[in-house]
Amino acid sequence: MRWLDRLIHTPEPTVEDQMAAALAAAQRQDYAKALHLWESLARQGVARAQNNIGACFAEGLGVPRDRMLAYRWLSAAAEAGDPVSQRNLANLYFKGEGAPQDYKRAAALYRAAAEQGDPPAQDMLSWMLVEGEAVAADFAEARRWALAAAKQGVASSMTRLGMICHNALGVERDPVVAAYWWRRGAERGDPDGQAMLGAACHLGAGLRRNPLEAYVWLLRACSGHSPLAARFLEAARAALSPDEIVEAERRAAAPLPEPPP
Repeated sequence: MRWLDRLIHTPEPTVEDQMAAALAAAQRQDYAKALHLWESLARQGVARAQNNIGACFAEGLGVPRDRMLAYRWLSAAAEAGDPVSQRNLANLYFKGEGAPQDYKRAAALYRAAAEQGDPPAQDMLSWMLVEGEAVAADFAEARRWALAAAKQGVASSMTRLGMICHNALGVERDPVVAAYWWRRGAERGDPDGQAMLGAACHLGAGLRRNPLEAYVWLLRACSGHSPLAARFLEAARAALSPDEIVEAERRAAAPLPEPPP
């Protein structure tokens, strides 16, 4: 009768167990199972499950894309204070998908998520504060949020910190610090960081001039579709011998090495 005893005393799966099972199903692209598990939890008021359902409707994962349903699920989760939901809902307001385009509402939601430590929200809020179109420009705060995101590994924020230093946005212009941040962003795969590091290597701005390395980074930036690379690409190529061009192209085609901590 041990099997009966085990059956009687088998504990109910916890919310954490069900969320883990749903995530595992989603990772193997079994969205039907994931959505089934998330819906049960969402009806119980689990905000992250509500967010995940909203994200599936937003991206058309396992269900037809429906931005209105995405908005409804994300709104419920965001109201409960879930930072990922706040960021995803902000994306809908920013793009005007499933909700009227409202940059100020988007910024407020990005801020709410950023204050809870969400790295992509910190990065996006930093970008909005630099651009100053939807919200008033505030370079000091933009730098603060970019630093917060960079500490959590967000490459685009590393690149933005380089731009802030290069363009003297609320700080003294410092080519060395700018190049430092561009290298960190570039090594983590940000195409704009690669473009700016390539330009710095080409010009010798903030670091020693290195035409071969410049061309390598600019080629990588072009592969990543950075619009910043084209301005420097031909000049960097013209500074190299045919053999150096071949070597640069070989390096640029290779996978990026693991970046230093």
